[in-house]
Amino acid sequence: MPRKIEKAACDLLTTICGPTQKTPAWLMRPGRAECGKHWPLVQQIYHTLSGLELPETMPPREWRKVDGVFQSPHGDTFIFELDEKQHFNAFRAATLRLYPTSIRLGFSVNEWLDRCHQKTKLERGGFGKPKPPLFPGENGRHRQRAFRDALADLLPSEHGFVPTLRLSDIEVEAWVFSEGARNRMAKLIEERMAPE
Repeated sequence: MPRKIEKAACDLLTTICGPTQKTPAWLMRPGRAECGKHWPLVQQIYHTLSGLELPETMPPREWRKVDGVFQSPHGDTFIFELDEKQHFNAFRAATLRLYPTSIRLGFSVNEWLDRCHQKTKLERGGFGKPKPPLFPGENGRHRQRAFRDALADLLPSEHGFVPTLRLSDIEVEAWVFSEGARNRMAKLIEERMAPE
């Protein structure tokens, strides 16, 4: 079901904003240069999650894609991410607590923190396996996911994007397949992605 929700949300965004673009190169393997002024914060987040020092260049194995990259009706480019239950946990809460209050986001930090605090058990199996080289230990995938989510929140402003439109599965599952879904998504984009 989570993949169906993600696809439905992406399909709605495509009808409103046009086809998705590729994940930008600066987010696939961001290092010091791609992080810009956020580099010290990114280092702090990584150290909080791993206890290790972040290399200035991302290792070749450490790359990622996002759920979508779209143009808003205002012509601004934004990243889209749909967060399922595995995105909410103590590791993600730790990253969110480090965000400066001045950063503009396309979601409510308090709502994300509330959902993170409701989680009592981490998903097991592949959801938490070690992910070397950056996250080699226990719960490596959970830590990696929290780190990547933070990068997708913090870096867009460094590269001329508006904030990432981050939606949760439970936020959209009640309406994403309904007749009024397109209007509901368009309203969300307007509320969260409108230029300052």
